[in-house]
Amino acid sequence: MNIAEMMKQAKQMQTRMEELQAQLAITEVEGVSGGGLVHVLMTCKGDVRALKISPEIVNPSDVETLEDLVMAAVNMARQNADSTMASETARMMESMGLPPNFELPKF
Repeated sequence: MNIAEMMKQAKQMQTRMEELQAQLAITEVEGVSGGGLVHVLMTCKGDVRALKISPEIVNPSDVETLEDLVMAAVNMARQNADSTMASETARMMESMGLPPNFELPKF
């Protein structure tokens, strides 16, 4: 393979990565805790779009439990976002003929 062909492929990969990042920035994932009492909707970029708390879990004398449930839901959404990003990146790499665990050289 010559240098021009390698540069062309590198540019294609860069373009596809930028497209994937833009898509993931608007892709939404959910995190749930407390048996469905707390729901968090966020983008794969980490922007929280919605937080829903069931009124039955709101207890002014036990704010700590509610805080724990919100943190658990946010953490679950973040894990779902990470998983989505990893699988979409692997799928893109495979479509380009690269192994899913391929790493670009660092300069």
